[in-house]
Amino acid sequence: MKKEKSCGAIIYNNENKVLIVKHNEGHWDFPKGHMEKGEDEYQTAIREVKEETSVDIELYKNNRYTINYSPKEDVDKTVVFFLAKSKSDTLKKQDSEIANIGWFSYDEALEVLTYDTAKELLKKSYSDLNSK
Repeated sequence: MKKEKSCGAIIYNNENKVLIVKHNEGHWDFPKGHMEKGEDEYQTAIREVKEETSVDIELYKNNRYTINYSPKEDVDKTVVFFLAKSKSDTLKKQDSEIANIGWFSYDEALEVLTYDTAKELLKKSYSDLNSK
């Protein structure tokens, strides 16, 4: 079985709105992407968010969430997300991968996110953010 790993972030702005991207394949999720050789999880998350959204972020390294799934037969994928705060609200999507992008309130995000695992991550990260 082939193993893949991606990293990304669940990003909140100063108004506690969360950043969600719509991938060209049609699903709404948090920004993430594959690790490159020589990168650690933090570097990958920061780079991928910047590439997909143009947003600079600050990671809360103690708030790390993982999900595992099989995107296709014989592939085991792990995705690591970090709780993060945006350093700016200006968005510019990466056209080659992202169809749409936006800041959503917690309730809006629960409606928009495609996957139940993403909705669970939203709930956990929102709770963690508000306990800081």
